[in-house]
Amino acid sequence: MQIFVACQGRHLVEFAQDATVENVKQFVAATEGVSPADMFVMCKGHVMECGLLSANGVSELSVVEVGVRVLGGKVHGSLARAGKVKGQTPKVAPQEKKKKKTGRCKRRIQYTKRFVNVVLGPGGKRRGPNSNADKVGI
Repeated sequence: MQIFVACQGRHLVEFAQDATVENVKQFVAATEGVSPADMFVMCKGHVMECGLLSANGVSELSVVEVGVRVLGGKVHGSLARAGKVKGQTPKVAPQEKKKKKTGRCKRRIQYTKRFVNVVLGPGGKRRGPNSNADKVGI
């Protein structure tokens, strides 16, 4: 049975009908120089752990992909540099702020803004605080 083995390069390889996944791993180890323990073999998107190739759905002229496992679980970058930006930003003293008005005084100012000093737009419509009507020329 001929199958395409895709690893670092593509190879058309002749295997016996009773070939196993281990045979493919041994072939790739011999040609590419990678340890069989570090490899995984896939066909049609499914990882083949062991067994016959034909039992895993490999047929004549199928493409079998061989990949190399990579080490995982590492954090990108060093944890020693965590919080670097916050640590090197200079501390700025908070500025004095005016005390906010509360209660009756706040409501009085709100009433004056909304109803007494009303700016009417074209057609008698009240303009909102973010209106650009005077800039656009509507």
